[in-house]
Amino acid sequence: MNTAADVLELSPVVPVVALDDVEHAVPLAEALLRGGIRTIEVTLRTAAGLPAIERIAAEVPEMVAGAGTITELGQAKQAADAGARYLVTPGTTDRLLDDVDASGVPYLAGAGTVSEAMRLAERGVNAMKFFPAEPSGGVPFLKAIAGPLPQLRFCPTGGISPQTAPNYLALPNVGCVGGSWLAPKDLLAAGDWAKVEQLAREAAALG
Repeated sequence: MNTAADVLELSPVVPVVALDDVEHAVPLAEALLRGGIRTIEVTLRTAAGLPAIERIAAEVPEMVAGAGTITELGQAKQAADAGARYLVTPGTTDRLLDDVDASGVPYLAGAGTVSEAMRLAERGVNAMKFFPAEPSGGVPFLKAIAGPLPQLRFCPTGGISPQTAPNYLALPNVGCVGGSWLAPKDLLAAGDWAKVEQLAREAAALG
C-alpha cells in the first residue's frame, strides 16, 4: 500500500475505533479480520491509541492498522513509528499537512467543504476523508461535487450507519466509508468478539 487511493480499496467499511484498553486491540483486530475487514482506524483520542496500533502491527500483521484523529504536530511521526500504515486527519491546516507529508506514510486528509477539498487537490491530494459526513451534507453533497471535481475520491466518516452506508458506497466518488458501529464500546467491554466478527461480516458484504 503506497498511496491514499490504496487505503480506499482495503474494505468497504473502515472501522473507526477509540480504544480505552490496549488489551482489546489484538482480539478486536483478529475478529474484524475473520469477518473480512482488512483495516482498522485506531484514533488517537485515547491514551491507548498508539500502544494499540503497536500491538496490532506486531501481532496481527495481516490487519492494516491506520491512525486516526491526527490533529497535532508530531503525532504523524509517532503513529508511523508505532506501525501505522496510513494516517487520517479530521481536518487540515498547512502545518499539519506538511507534518503528515513528512512522515512518508499515506494519509487521508479531512475536508468538509468544497474549498477544503480543492485546497487538498492543489497539493496533489486526490483521495481524502469527508468529515463530518452527515452534518456536512452527506450523500447529496458528494453527488453535487462529483461534477466539478470528478478526480476526487472520498472516505466519508461521521454519522454513517449500516443503513445509510450503502447510499454512500453507491456513489462513484466514494471508495469506502468510516464507521464506529463495528466496534461499539459495550461489545469491547464485554469481549464479545463473535458479535464483532458478525458485524464485520455484514459490513464486508456491503462492498
